[in-house]
Amino acid sequence: MKNFSKCILPLLAVILASCEDVIDVDVQTAPTRLTIEASLDWEKGTAGNEQTIKLGTSTPYFDTNGNTAVSGASVRVTNDTSGREVVFADQNDGTYTTSDFAPVVGQSYTLEVRYNGETYTATEQLTPVTDIKEINQSLEDGFSDEELEVNIIFDDPEDEENYYLFKFQEPDDLLPEFEYGDDEFVNGNEIEWYFEKEEDDGTDEIEAFVPGDTINIEFYGISEAYSNYMAILIDQLEGGGLFETTPVALKGNCINLTNPENYANGYFRLTQVIKTSYTFE
Repeated sequence: MKNFSKCILPLLAVILASCEDVIDVDVQTAPTRLTIEASLDWEKGTAGNEQTIKLGTSTPYFDTNGNTAVSGASVRVTNDTSGREVVFADQNDGTYTTSDFAPVVGQSYTLEVRYNGETYTATEQLTPVTDIKEINQSLEDGFSDEELEVNIIFDDPEDEENYYLFKFQEPDDLLPEFEYGDDEFVNGNEIEWYFEKEEDDGTDEIEAFVPGDTINIEFYGISEAYSNYMAILIDQLEGGGLFETTPVALKGNCINLTNPENYANGYFRLTQVIKTSYTFE
């Protein structure tokens, strides 16, 4: 028995040493693309004149270079009815800003970005959002009747299709949670939208809301096209299920007029938004 132990120990040493070998894995790469974060959000109760557009570049998955900001581009947004152009000033850190934007609900605008000899463009309408009637809390609308959820109550406008986006984020959370919906089956009715914490993927435990917790809420009116875009984005971020379809390249509405194959990542959206918060009792 002792002789067997002496033989097995050197063998284990060889096996463990071999486990330290570096294995090179070929990872599929994609071309570097311009990334356009052009969300012009008009918060209700404000002038909406101050807006920011961010430009960057996509990077390989394992790239550790965090600086992808794009400077030196030309960025402008045009009112498609009046022809009024608003130029966004380059801040040399990837952001382009203006204090001259004039938001008009229902108005169509066109974004133009010129970078590296190529012109990117996108067109979108500024979508309104209905007022929130009430925000409260309950135990009865979520998946568990023992966990607190927040409820946002609003009236859906009649005789029109409406698409909504919700952003929920606790003050200490690094990342927000997004949910989207439409009025296909509730057109013209009162809508009560609830939000409760979901299971943690790592622990399968729910850290429920407790009295004293605060949740920041943003409520957007969005276009059908942007709703479809967010549906795909959220589905891919959440990973889907066992029988989900294979993820596809997520294309926004930013078209490269110079070289159509070299499209930009991101989306040009114009929305009206209500920002508020709720503290659980």
